[in-house]
Amino acid sequence: MNFHDVRYPTNLSFGSSGGPERRTEIVTLVNGYEERNSPWQDSRRHYDAGSGMRSLDDLETLIAFFEARRGELFAFRWKDWSDFKTCRPSQAVGPQDQQIGVGDGVTTAFQLVKVYRSGEQSYARVLTKPVAGTVQVAVNGVAQTATSQFVADLATGLVTFNLPPAAGLVVTAGCEFDVPVRFDTDRISTSLATFQAGQIPAVPVIEVRL
Repeated sequence: MNFHDVRYPTNLSFGSSGGPERRTEIVTLVNGYEERNSPWQDSRRHYDAGSGMRSLDDLETLIAFFEARRGELFAFRWKDWSDFKTCRPSQAVGPQDQQIGVGDGVTTAFQLVKVYRSGEQSYARVLTKPVAGTVQVAVNGVAQTATSQFVADLATGLVTFNLPPAAGLVVTAGCEFDVPVRFDTDRISTSLATFQAGQIPAVPVIEVRL
């Protein structure tokens, strides 16, 4: 898998622009009504890594990171400052942030997710890149202890219990998480004159499926 488990410098991703994208196919019928369908089950996020540049030192850091990833070849971790916790931005991560399953007495592995709700509709986003040391888990409201009771896989977002939760017990979890992304360009174009004049390079970054 072409993935480097390294995070893009957070001081450079802070202030960047971006967010989720959906793909919707729309067919307008002869009577004016529409038929809408989406080939994507999940959204895909785009960002501009260039918008976080504030100095020539920042630019040098970006170029070094870009070269180490071989341009578009290797994906990496990205902190989305507008959406990086399983709770509300103003709150602290807790073990009951999100329901990730219900015990059946057999299953030991549960996938970390974040559910987005609006009205009666919701979307469950799979989290594959939790941040080390932030994963908290509870079973039926009782906080569990990392290592002795569960292990969180930082490469997949799977929470695995040493003993399966009993049938009917609700499993919840909370964490901070990164987005797996890659550069969406194989070229960075900039000049000293334009950068000093306040014109920053456009460096597109796009989420990847793992």
